[in-house]
Amino acid sequence: MAYEFIKTENREGVFIITMHDPPTRNALGPQMADEIMECLDLFEDDPTARVLLLTGTEPSFCSGANVRGFNQRIQDREAGSIDTEVEPLPWGKMESQYASRGQKVSLGGQASRIPLRIHKLQKPSIAAVNGHAIGVGMGVALACDIRYTAEKAVFSEAFARMGLIPGDGSCWQLPRLIGMSNTLLLQYTGDRIDGPEAYRLGIASKLFPDDQLFDASLELASRLAKGATQSHALIKYLVHKSLSMDFEDALDLAHVAQEQVRKTSDHKEAVQAFLEKRPANLTGR
Repeated sequence: MAYEFIKTENREGVFIITMHDPPTRNALGPQMADEIMECLDLFEDDPTARVLLLTGTEPSFCSGANVRGFNQRIQDREAGSIDTEVEPLPWGKMESQYASRGQKVSLGGQASRIPLRIHKLQKPSIAAVNGHAIGVGMGVALACDIRYTAEKAVFSEAFARMGLIPGDGSCWQLPRLIGMSNTLLLQYTGDRIDGPEAYRLGIASKLFPDDQLFDASLELASRLAKGATQSHALIKYLVHKSLSMDFEDALDLAHVAQEQVRKTSDHKEAVQAFLEKRPANLTGR
C-alpha cells in the first residue's frame, strides 16, 4: 500500500515503518499519524509481521508535532472568550477541568495517539533513533519496547519551551526509565541531549556509530522475529501489568501466563529441539 508520509517494508518478519516527510524532518502531523495508525493495525493483524522496527528518513527520526495551525488555534480560542476572573493556580485549574468533563480530556490531537498505540502493541517494537527525536518524536521513541540510538541523535522534551506540557505520555514513561529528578530536569528545561547522554541516562538501550545503527537495529529485530511470538506478547503484558502490582500478585499473574504458553506449538518445538540438540524452528504459534 502506498503512503504519502511513511514508507513500509516487511523484511522476513520485521515490519519496518520509516517516517518520511523530509521538508519537516518527519514532523508528526495528522496525515502521518493516520497513516501510522493504519499501518500499526495492519502490522498487529498480520501473522507474518512479528516485530516492529520504527525509524525516520535521514537526518531525523521525528522532529516533533507539526506545529502548523498552533497559532490559529490560539487566535480562535482568544476570540471566543475573555476571562476576567482571578486565575486559579495551575494544579487546581487542571483538576477542576478534569473532574468536570464526562469524557475527561481527549488525547491532544492526532499525533498524541501514536505513543499509546505503540505501547499497546502485542508484538515487540524497536525504535532506531537516527536523528532528532523532539517533543512527541521523543514520546514515540519512548513508547517502543527497545530504543537503539545513533551517536548523532538528539532527544528533547521540548514542550515547555512552547508553553505546553508533554501530552504524549512521557510523564508516565520517563520517570520509570530515568527517575523523577532526571525527568523533571529534561521536561522543565526542554534541553537537548545527544545519543551518548541518552544512553548514559538509560533512555536508550544501546549506542551505535551513526552508520551502524540501522543494521544493528535490524539484526535485533530479525532475531526477535525468529523467536516465540506468543511468549513475547505475554512478557510485555506481564511487565506492563506488574508495574502496578505487588510481587505476590505479579507472580500469580505470571503463573496464569505460563500455563497459556505451555500449550503453544513453539513450546513443544523448543523442548523437542533441545532434546534433539538442534536449533528450534519457532513459528509464533
